[in-house]
Amino acid sequence: MFLRQLEVGNFSVFAYLIGGDHGGEGLVIDPAKHVDKIIALADERKIKIKYIVNTHAHVDHVMGNAEMKKKTGAHIIIHEEDAPLLTRIPKAMLLMFGGKASPAADLTVRDGDLIKVGDLGLKVLHTPGHSPGGMSLYIDNAVFTGDTLFVGGVGRTDLPGASWPAMLRSIQTKLLTLPDETIVYPGHNYGPTPTSTIGHERLHNQFLQ
Repeated sequence: MFLRQLEVGNFSVFAYLIGGDHGGEGLVIDPAKHVDKIIALADERKIKIKYIVNTHAHVDHVMGNAEMKKKTGAHIIIHEEDAPLLTRIPKAMLLMFGGKASPAADLTVRDGDLIKVGDLGLKVLHTPGHSPGGMSLYIDNAVFTGDTLFVGGVGRTDLPGASWPAMLRSIQTKLLTLPDETIVYPGHNYGPTPTSTIGHERLHNQFLQ
């Protein structure tokens, strides 16, 4: 599997390009900005971007959807509970973040679904708390946690539709149950390192003690 973590835009968002080792179909997670940079990397690796997967519908993660979809023809995938929010981002917020409105989702998923692309399959883990339809994606020894779990932190729960009890339950039942060696790929570069492991976060994340 080819995997590349890219920090994009001005809000420390991590986007991820995933595909086969030898090219073929792939996907991008949360292409918030620097769409041309992501596409150039995909072209270099001979990866055709088939899907845009959003971990949740907040503006800082979806504001590159329109450009990515226009330039690649990729289909947008999001959890069914966040799908209605994708096209309801206020214009003032888009202006504040310097982003473009996202098209509607082409496909929605729910907990336990498998997003298949090429020879790869990413399992959907519904991890609400930061948003009602927040989701993480698990494949092999890696989990993409969006704004649910950060390196040394967790997502905000003071936003509309957010819930600290839901967040804690998501982390405890969906993420901390993964093998300790699972690499955590977060939605923002907020920690001392760009990645971590489930075992490390279980022991050292102050919000989980």
